[in-house]
Amino acid sequence: MSIKDTKAELSTITYDRNKIEEKVGSIYEAIVIMGKRAEQINAEIRSELHAKLDEFAVHNSTLEEVFENREQIEISKHYERLPKPTSIALKEWLDNEVYFRKTEEQN
Repeated sequence: MSIKDTKAELSTITYDRNKIEEKVGSIYEAIVIMGKRAEQINAEIRSELHAKLDEFAVHNSTLEEVFENREQIEISKHYERLPKPTSIALKEWLDNEVYFRKTEEQN
């Protein structure tokens, strides 16, 4: 599923704690896993946004030559309207779309 097509919540809602922790047995482990996934999602979104905005970059301009580009503003607004990476990670977690593995300590 694409990050842009996600059905994650745009605002804060309350989730059932038991649903979140049932896969790993601990709410804290689940939060750590979702946090790492949110960091991955954030990096994907950031790199995609920077790649799109670099198309508009003029590297030899002075302050007087800088002007507003309508397309650039629309792209930025689109990314601002996306759900937060934590909401996307939580939705993926609840939909069983997150792969994780536990590394056991070896003696």
